[in-house]
Amino acid sequence: TSQMLVILDYLSRFYEESVNYKPALSWYKEFKQLSDSVSSEENKEYLSGLEIKYDLATKENLLMGQKAQLLKRRNFAYLLSGFLVTALLTVLFLIINFKHKQKIQQQRINELEKEKQLEAAEAVVKGEELERSRLARDLHDGLGGMLSGIKHSFTTMKGNLIMTPDNVQAFERSMDMLDSSIKEMRRVAHNMMPEALIRFGLDTALKDFCNDINQSGALKVNYQSIGLEGVTIEPTTAITLYRIVQELLNNSMKHARAQSAIVQVTNSNGLLSVTVEDDGKGFDISILETNKGIGWTNIRNRVDFLKGKLDIRSKEGEGTSVQIEVNG
Repeated sequence: TSQMLVILDYLSRFYEESVNYKPALSWYKEFKQLSDSVSSEENKEYLSGLEIKYDLATKENLLMGQKAQLLKRRNFAYLLSGFLVTALLTVLFLIINFKHKQKIQQQRINELEKEKQLEAAEAVVKGEELERSRLARDLHDGLGGMLSGIKHSFTTMKGNLIMTPDNVQAFERSMDMLDSSIKEMRRVAHNMMPEALIRFGLDTALKDFCNDINQSGALKVNYQSIGLEGVTIEPTTAITLYRIVQELLNNSMKHARAQSAIVQVTNSNGLLSVTVEDDGKGFDISILETNKGIGWTNIRNRVDFLKGKLDIRSKEGEGTSVQIEVNG
C-alpha cells in the first residue's frame, strides 16, 4: 500500500510538472483516496492498539491491586500470627514463672515448717535433758543424802539399843532394804545423767550401760566401737545419742522380747554412725506412720534435733535394725 501511494504521488506530480493537469488531477484523487483509506486503517489500528494497551494496563493495574491486597492480607496474617505467638509465649512464661515462684514459696514454707519442727524438737530434747539433770541432782544430792543420813543414824542407834534377837533380825532386814533403796536411787540417778558420760565420754558411757544390761540378765548386748579412740564428741550430741541407744535397747527388752542385741558406734571423718540390732519379734515399720508411740517419737525428735538420718528396718519375726548417722 505504501508503494502504491508513492507511485500515485509520483504520477500526479509528473503530470503536473508536464502541464498536463487532467491526468495529474486524476492521479492525485486516486492518491488522496488511497491515502485517506490507509490513514483510516492506521487510525483504526492505532485506536485498537490503544484499546488493547488500555485493557492490558487495566488488567495489570487490577492484578497489581490484587497482589497488593494479597500482600497486605499476608502481612496482616503474619503480624496477627506473630502477635498470637508472642501473647502465647508471654502467657506461658507467666504461668511457668508463677509456678516457679509458687514452688519456691512452698519450699520456703516447708523449710520454715522444718525449722519450727527442729526448734520444737530441740526445745523438747533440751527440756528433757535439763529435767533429767535436775532430777538426777535432786535424787543424788537430796534424797541420796537423806537416805545415807538415815542409814548412818540407824547404824549409830544400833550400838545404843538393846534388842531382842527378833528385833535384831528385823533391823538388819530394814537396813538391807535401805541399802537396796540407796543403790536403786543411785542407779536411777545414774541413768538420768550418767557420770561416765560427763567424765569419760560417749564410748565409755555406752560400754558401761551395755555391761549393766548384761549383768542384769535381761538382754545379752554386744557393744562395738570403731574410730572413737581419742575422739571428743560434742556433749549435746553425746548425750542425745546415749538417750537414743537407751530407748532402742529398752524397746528391745520390753517390746521386741529380744534375747540378744548388737550396739555398734563408728566414727569416720567426723561422721558418727550408731547401729542397734536385735533378734526380737520385729514389726511392720509402716505402722510408725500412723502409730505415734512415745518411744519412737522421742527417737525421731532426737535425730531431728541432731539433723541426722534415721533408717529403720524390721520385719515380723526377723528382728529390728536401726541406723542413725549424724555429724560429730
